[in-house]
Amino acid sequence: MTTTTARQSLWLADSGAGVDYPALAGAVTVDVAVVGAGITGLTTALLLNRAGLRVAVLEAGRVGHGASGNNTAKVSALQATVYSELIRRHGVAAAAGYAEANLAGVATLAEIVEQEGIDCALERRPALTYAISESERDTVAAEFEAARRAGLAVVQDSDGAGLPLPTYGSVRLADQLAIHPVRYLRGLAAAVHGDRSRVYEDSRVLEVRAGGTSTVRTAGGTVRAEWIVIATHAPMLDRGLYFARLKAMRSYCVAARLRSGRPPVGLAINAGDPVRSIASAGDLLIIGGQGHPAGERGVDAGRYLALESFARKHWDVAEITHRWSAQDLYAYDGLPMIGSYTPGSRNVFVATGYRKWGLATATAAAMLLRDSLTGQSNPWTALFAPHRLSLRDLPELARLNGKVAVDLVGDRLRPAEVSDPADVPRGEARVLRDGVGQTGVYRDEQGGLHAVSLRCTHLGCLLRFNGAESSWDCPCHGSRFDVDGAVLEGPATRPLRRRTLSDEEA
Repeated sequence: MTTTTARQSLWLADSGAGVDYPALAGAVTVDVAVVGAGITGLTTALLLNRAGLRVAVLEAGRVGHGASGNNTAKVSALQATVYSELIRRHGVAAAAGYAEANLAGVATLAEIVEQEGIDCALERRPALTYAISESERDTVAAEFEAARRAGLAVVQDSDGAGLPLPTYGSVRLADQLAIHPVRYLRGLAAAVHGDRSRVYEDSRVLEVRAGGTSTVRTAGGTVRAEWIVIATHAPMLDRGLYFARLKAMRSYCVAARLRSGRPPVGLAINAGDPVRSIASAGDLLIIGGQGHPAGERGVDAGRYLALESFARKHWDVAEITHRWSAQDLYAYDGLPMIGSYTPGSRNVFVATGYRKWGLATATAAAMLLRDSLTGQSNPWTALFAPHRLSLRDLPELARLNGKVAVDLVGDRLRPAEVSDPADVPRGEARVLRDGVGQTGVYRDEQGGLHAVSLRCTHLGCLLRFNGAESSWDCPCHGSRFDVDGAVLEGPATRPLRRRTLSDEEA
């Protein structure tokens, strides 16, 4: 049962069959093993392949079916109100470095599309941060000043963003990109897979051993490599304690076909809450928002309905064609983490924490990783070093892990929701007390029961049901599982234990 999204993302539904890459079988020796075939992993592999290195890319599922295939397809260096935040937390120089990296990511992605001849519907479009209410006007003005100080060639518009809804000013950055992300990923994979390098699907990594020559093990085989790049959405090795420094956030998208006219071409997002991200693909309008921390209680289909309501209020919507969701990781200090996996590590690298703007930032991350592995200097190395110490943000780190402690203990005191699985309605889930543990019971629309242990296989937090996605989500570190226990999101790598209900219970 697929529960990654409530309905396939627009990009997955409209991408065709694609190429099937083999699962890893037996032993392979290369220069670099890349774990994860998203934008970060495949771009890194391509750049390293161009540098003459042999690369093996290991993907747990299919190319494009993770976070890189479930987004709003915006490739932009203007990112809501990120520059106001970065200047406040880290100063102008850090914000300028972040802006430089993302501008380079936008430019490099466009170059790759041209050089490799990738058919991914790339279009140049303006990016906008707009005020959807009077209360957001000053925030937009502050972001204009912050983005300008960071080095972006932004323009401030006092009359809004050209959208069919009341707006109160906007910031605009020209020449950003819209792409079809799944077609782009498939183009990257095709460019990597050849005589020197390989892409492997259905090859979930189970173990990494770092050393002089490191090894990466899957169920089907082993890769020996001098370097390893962990390019999974959430870093899957606990040794770097990334799970303790990252916050997982979920958000939702809908696509709508309009009765008349084309949707706006700008890549727009407002400056406050609730978030209303606006984009388009062909004749389809895309609305995103309704975000919340992973594992939040009480999440249901209302997340999608709120976005649909917004679309219908301001556009002449004929039908909602697609619904999908994404998970994004925020570092505790607001900057991505790109570099050595652990302090002093010289052969294991990582990239994570793109805070919803992974298409541009992941491309910049691949550039930095390439330079790190090939011995070249890079101006962003220190800024994005994963083990930097931000004293100013230590209270945020303490708050983040304090919440984990509360969730870890508090959910164990949670009472059962039902004592009999017969009381679970169709299309819903309930918590059933199972001795000293808890069992999650989901009844599908056909009446079948799916029962799993609610103990997360990462660090043992108890899971909560996400009714918008029909998934069990971890409030501690963002791991997600389908109703039969299969891993949908890391850092967990092992499935949940399935429970067998007695004949009387079933």
